[in-house]
Amino acid sequence: MDLFDKDNRFNIANIVTYLNVSLGVIAIYFIVKEDFFTAIVLAWIAGACDIIDGKLARKYELSTEFGIQLDSFADFISFVVMPPFLLFYALKGSFSSGWEEMAVGAVFIAYIILGLRRLVEFNLKVDAGEVAKYFEGVPTPLGAILLWILYLLFSYNIIPSVFVITLMVVGIAWSLNSKLKIPHP
Repeated sequence: MDLFDKDNRFNIANIVTYLNVSLGVIAIYFIVKEDFFTAIVLAWIAGACDIIDGKLARKYELSTEFGIQLDSFADFISFVVMPPFLLFYALKGSFSSGWEEMAVGAVFIAYIILGLRRLVEFNLKVDAGEVAKYFEGVPTPLGAILLWILYLLFSYNIIPSVFVITLMVVGIAWSLNSKLKIPHP
């Protein structure tokens, strides 16, 4: 098996992407166990994998349509599903009623749907191996970072209001599919 063969579904870039997926799923497991610290560490490692896989694909000319799709699936798990799941679990003990929990849950589901939409739209616009100068809308890894910041603000009682945190999630969800221009790193 040649790790530097563009046609190999398990080339070095794709293996790093598979690691990203794995770390996102394992992070969700730790969230359910309420070990938020471990989940966040795993998420940050997944983020590093997201950067490394793209650099490897470009450096060794391994970019393919398969790799683009695989990268988006990894982003979906690690940066669209896992972060709102973490934040929702962190907020869980602060809900004043079942209705509030359902309303906040609906906002987080909307975030996930908008994140998925953002990834699909991105894939429809990008060609294998091509890197744009700017992202249109907030990229999902940046959205994840913003949700992790909200988690910290809530956890350290800087913003103790579930309502305010939820409104901020709405703003971040909107920004994923906005016309904002974000420079590509």
